[in-house]
Amino acid sequence: MIRCISPIDGTVFAERETLDPAAARDVVARARAAQNDWAARPLTERIERVMAGVARIGAMNDEIVPELAHQMGRPIRYGGEFSGFEERAAYMAKIAADALAPKVVEDSAAFHRMIKRVPQGIVLVVAPWNYPFMTAINTIAPALIAGNAVVLKHASQTPLVGERLAQAFHTAGVPEDVFANVFLDHDTTSDLIAARSFGFVNFTGSVAGGQAIERAAAGTFTGLGLELGGKDPGYVCDDADLDAAAETLIDGAMFNSGQCCCGIERIYVAEQHFDAFTAKVVKIVEGYVLGDPLDPDTTLGPMAQTRFADSIRAQTAEAVAAGAKTLIDPALFPRDGGAYLMPQVLIDVTHDMRVMREESFGPVVGIMPVSGDEEAIALMNDSAYGLTASIWTNDADRAEAIGDRIETGTVFMNRADYLDPALCWTGCKDTGRGGGLSEIGFHNLTRPKSYHLKKG
Repeated sequence: MIRCISPIDGTVFAERETLDPAAARDVVARARAAQNDWAARPLTERIERVMAGVARIGAMNDEIVPELAHQMGRPIRYGGEFSGFEERAAYMAKIAADALAPKVVEDSAAFHRMIKRVPQGIVLVVAPWNYPFMTAINTIAPALIAGNAVVLKHASQTPLVGERLAQAFHTAGVPEDVFANVFLDHDTTSDLIAARSFGFVNFTGSVAGGQAIERAAAGTFTGLGLELGGKDPGYVCDDADLDAAAETLIDGAMFNSGQCCCGIERIYVAEQHFDAFTAKVVKIVEGYVLGDPLDPDTTLGPMAQTRFADSIRAQTAEAVAAGAKTLIDPALFPRDGGAYLMPQVLIDVTHDMRVMREESFGPVVGIMPVSGDEEAIALMNDSAYGLTASIWTNDADRAEAIGDRIETGTVFMNRADYLDPALCWTGCKDTGRGGGLSEIGFHNLTRPKSYHLKKG
């Protein structure tokens, strides 16, 4: 049984029965049987049907936004995810013809040699709850466009999202067996992967979850795309625009109650600007309103689960016990308790503290002064993770030079917490492997097939 406990009030919002192993295998068998016919359809038709499904999600947005608030706590004032959802799908549709086109090496009187991109077959998408539509579409749209069948296993915290996606794509003409939304327990999921049911598996979630996927796939040679944990840093250089840096970095740390894959979790500031920067950050955070996400005045909703909030409370308490100082007054956030977690800014932190080393995934950020680029680079790299890094400077050459030395998947200059679908979304170290979106995303969801045709 999949059970979604609403973070708003702790009540059961939705329940769904999981498929037994035989039923799950039947879904895979039907997907395999349907995939060839789907891949044989013209690319233009596949794109048209996928984008029609995307549009149908947009038409449902007024219903989806409060559903998301009930399922994972995001305030309704932010209007859901459709803008980013559509942007990503539309970009992948736009580049599909070029990204999937055969690469002709020779076309002469003697030989025709080329490399085609062919579908992986069935793609399993294991999607997370924090941005449940945008993270899912990163793989679903290009996988379907490239001619794959897709099996979607969404997070138990957001079970209605998978149903919405299935309804939208099926209504738009994507066959039911080509896009299947399923409710599976962990053991059945692992057994399907171990049985070579899929040509590719995309998983977004915890490091432990990624390790479980790798163990299940061991020896099967199944392609994997894994986006796992993060501890993304921001660095405010001595020539940075402090107002812009404070506004963007603290939003990157706190938006969605800090539950962002590429959220800012630690900030390093040129020491001469440390006091001014932290003062600006505190003023911004003091203006947040923590409360019921169904209230339009709420800017910070509850975390998805109480245990997530309790984990961050423990990190923060340990840091304070070790000498860290909190800058946000709890009196400003009377709703704090349970899944509702007040935002917090910490100074006098060190990398000996868990809050600066382990993923928090919540509304807390530690800020440290640094003497210059060398110290900042060393601290940014002092992490098991590497998804994004945000550098604040007026010198693009300097930002690129610093970025070249940071162990990360994406380098931002003067922005943060954004996924550009034209660029590969990727990470290193414990953040995972592979890459999504961009042309590289299509390459991961297909395999190269070479043709060496001798004429005459």
